[in-house]
Amino acid sequence: MEKGAVYVVGHVNPDTDSVAAAVGYAWLLRERDGVNAVAARAGSLNPQTTWALERLGIKPPKLLTDASPRFAAVSRRLDTVTPNQPLRDAWAIANRTGGVAPVVNEDGTPYGLITGLSLFDFLGRLVGPTPNGENQRICDFLVRPAAEACDTTVPRFRAETHIRDALNRILREEHNFFIVVDDKGRYQGVCRQRDLLNPPRLKVVLVDHNEPAQAIGALEEAELLEVLDHHRLGNPHTKTPIRFTVDVVGSTSTLVSERIAEAGLSAPPEIAGLLLAGLLSDTLILTSPTTTERDRQAAERLARWAFIMGAPLEGETIQSFGEALLSAGAGLASRDPDEVVSTDLKVYEAGGYHFAIAQAEVTSLVQLDEHLKEIQEALERLREKRGLDFAILMVTDVVRGSSRLVLANPPEVLDDMPYPRLPDGTRLAEGVVSRKKQLLPVVLGLLE
Repeated sequence: MEKGAVYVVGHVNPDTDSVAAAVGYAWLLRERDGVNAVAARAGSLNPQTTWALERLGIKPPKLLTDASPRFAAVSRRLDTVTPNQPLRDAWAIANRTGGVAPVVNEDGTPYGLITGLSLFDFLGRLVGPTPNGENQRICDFLVRPAAEACDTTVPRFRAETHIRDALNRILREEHNFFIVVDDKGRYQGVCRQRDLLNPPRLKVVLVDHNEPAQAIGALEEAELLEVLDHHRLGNPHTKTPIRFTVDVVGSTSTLVSERIAEAGLSAPPEIAGLLLAGLLSDTLILTSPTTTERDRQAAERLARWAFIMGAPLEGETIQSFGEALLSAGAGLASRDPDEVVSTDLKVYEAGGYHFAIAQAEVTSLVQLDEHLKEIQEALERLREKRGLDFAILMVTDVVRGSSRLVLANPPEVLDDMPYPRLPDGTRLAEGVVSRKKQLLPVVLGLLE
């Protein structure tokens, strides 16, 4: 993790709006406020988002799956000596570092640490219990190899190891300092026990969600600074007041574009194009019932910034770019069934039920007939793996604006859903394209 950074991150199973909002809002925080904001994602990218990033020449945001502090967060890369260097070199380092000098082999792996205690033990071995002051000189000790005064039993931890996972061992150890290494066992730095017991919290801004169940793991261990979202409330508790925005628009990308405009700024063409992709994806090219007039205005604004001459989207229109975007993410034939049911998935709690609703986009609902059995089996595997009471997959025809619902272990109360049951067991939801505004309220109403 980057020290001092503020991570802007969307929900798990990120969609295009989630990734676009993170990238766009991180850019705004850097440009407007001078904050060291880093865009992040909480999971693997779906095909649509991957296409949009590649089309615009933007690197994928940093993968951030949890907020639990790691050893890297408290590690300091102190100056080092080799085992054969004279002790005087280590002595000079220890005077600058507060009494500790790392000893590192020529291949980069740690040999051990020289501390005040290891120096005292070293002198005790040389001088013995009854030192003769006339015959002992400090310069005689300082020319000896540093390895002789080194504690080689100091515990080592990988930089990316979670501190909480090693806490019991840390508390049992008698050492006050620990060595931090990389994945190949090479020296990365030194950390103190007191810093490990009170590590700095990761600073996080949540976009496109506010429910802990949809957030990165160990969110409670982070310092939550802000939420920017357009979904129902289910927000986590905070210890101090934070900036919290949940607004009735079709996409979080709309909210980000409005913030950019309010600051008197215009996003670079690539970022504007990504925000436009997030907006058009969430609103199905401004046709979803979640679409508002503010979304339409935002789309025009972002198009003005993104479609300029020489930009990646030069010559595009909102409609042409939107159609290409939706086509990139639609279809079942080329995707693994387990990926189909888990890529765009959100988990909920209501009425004593723990359940999930996933959504997959196609250009024709006929595609579901060809893959229904595999999809049903994958949905049931997902339900069992996640410990869910039931799961729903919403297969949405982005061309005709309708959906079919595939259900795994639905409770009897869902029999009253206003969508006719088809002979294959799926349900036809004519005109239903929005999980947030159309399907979820119906499910919650029946459960609660």
